[in-house]
Amino acid sequence: MQTFLINNILWLKAFHVIFMVAWFAGIFYLPRLFVNHAETQSNDVAQQLKGMEKRLLYFVTPFAIFTFILGLAMIHAYGHDWFIAAKWLHIKLSLVTILFVYHAYCFKLVKTFREDKNTRSGRFYRIFNEIPVLVLFAVIILAYVKPV
Repeated sequence: MQTFLINNILWLKAFHVIFMVAWFAGIFYLPRLFVNHAETQSNDVAQQLKGMEKRLLYFVTPFAIFTFILGLAMIHAYGHDWFIAAKWLHIKLSLVTILFVYHAYCFKLVKTFREDKNTRSGRFYRIFNEIPVLVLFAVIILAYVKPV
């Protein structure tokens, strides 16, 4: 029975990481589109970027959802006692919450660009692009090193 549980957890972990990588590919690239959109003077380019932004965000959103579901499944598989004892996981979940807020905010930004109401500079979006990078570093260290 224990081998079955370990194998299931390993499959959950593998797919959790696969979907997380796919999700991050999108949330790393989307703000780069925002940079280009904020800096373009061409209406044709702006129209093309609007489509790219929307398609990318809707494409990666299921990856975020599957990452979340598989994370919950792993917590369930490990059990309540493990969850309570895993202090590193509580910090990781706080950071993941920030990532989901970031992801949701991207929907607002896509709408802002779609309606031609952006007032922020390309520099703002360059800085905005660094948020998931920094959170990813912390999440990976917490998940693999478990310093707390």
